Amino acid sequence: MQFETIKPLSHDYLQSIGFGWHSDIDGSDYIDNSIVVISPDEAKAYYDATNELYEMFIEAGEYVIEHGLFDELDIPFNLIRAIKKSWEDDHWHLYGRFDLAGGLDGKPIKLIEFNADTPTMLFESAIIQWALLKFNGYDEASQFNSLYEALLDNFKRLILHDEEIEEFEERYARLGYKILFSSIEGNIEEEHTVKLLQYIASEAGYHSDFEFIDQVEFGSDGVFKAQENFEFWFKLIPWEDIALEEPALASILSSIIEHQQAIILNPPYTLLFQSKGFMKILWDLFPHHPLLLESSFEPLENKKQVAKSCFGREGANVSIINEDGTIDTQNGGEYANYKTLFQEYVEFLSDNEGNYYQASTFYAYEASALGFRKGGKIMDNASKFVGHRVG
Repeated sequence: MQFETIKPLSHDYLQSIGFGWHSDIDGSDYIDNSIVVISPDEAKAYYDATNELYEMFIEAGEYVIEHGLFDELDIPFNLIRAIKKSWEDDHWHLYGRFDLAGGLDGKPIKLIEFNADTPTMLFESAIIQWALLKFNGYDEASQFNSLYEALLDNFKRLILHDEEIEEFEERYARLGYKILFSSIEGNIEEEHTVKLLQYIASEAGYHSDFEFIDQVEFGSDGVFKAQENFEFWFKLIPWEDIALEEPALASILSSIIEHQQAIILNPPYTLLFQSKGFMKILWDLFPHHPLLLESSFEPLENKKQVAKSCFGREGANVSIINEDGTIDTQNGGEYANYKTLFQEYVEFLSDNEGNYYQASTFYAYEASALGFRKGGKIMDNASKFVGHRVG
């Protein structure tokens, strides 16, 4: 890997633009003081792989729904109706984030998982790494990063889908679409990630508003804030959490979707993609595909592998298991009750100091941005964000 040391953005500047999670618990900077330098060919390979993977997810999603494989993916039963309806009505997937191994140093790109429902790292990828280039005197365009513009266009596609998005302004002026954005109170990262999306939606031409989820009103006739009805509701709250912790709300939202009272983003079918179990479906449908790792609900024989919960987050409940069955590395967590996926182990990119790097690419209608996480063998909430440039 090639790196360049950069001047960091000041904490005061980061605070001023709403990026309040710039420091980790130990006081160290969350944004790394170096960037990864990649070639144009490597950037194109990440772009092509991300687009190909998304097409595979769509094909596999159709297969899961057609064959009713919800239990296999550990999908809560009370969301199946909403998943089917949102898929059938082609509700638009606003954005998602692929986590990948490889892609540099001649190592092949391999899919680790797809954060399709509630992906974070959006602010870092769309805004911060662009600001890093500008602050350090680089050409701002020398980056695989059009995420802001892609999201702007994708908000218009919520109405137009694959029609010419230039027609959005005329149609919006006639109908005046509204989006309500929500997160859980007390999580600054999630709140400001959602507010960035709100800002982009407003720039796209929507009337938008924000409300913490415990203040949003739900009824059989839609989603409301202070009696104002919204056609769209974006929530950075995992669908599986809604299903298990708020079953009454899951029922109401399913009814809202079924009766077309509102469209919810990201749509319920993204829970299929979010499940780590989906990796097993992909392997069944596309065995030995060069972008995939062997995956199973049973331990793999004679292979180093990773065991992880279908809906674990931030590296929790992840174990790296050696060929002889001994544990290499493991993290505890609160997701042990979910089904376990076993996935062939592949080592992340690394530097000379023993740090590992996981590539992440955002998908919003097409592959739209690249960024890196720096950490240990298991990426967790102590990992750093590392920007990049194409040189």
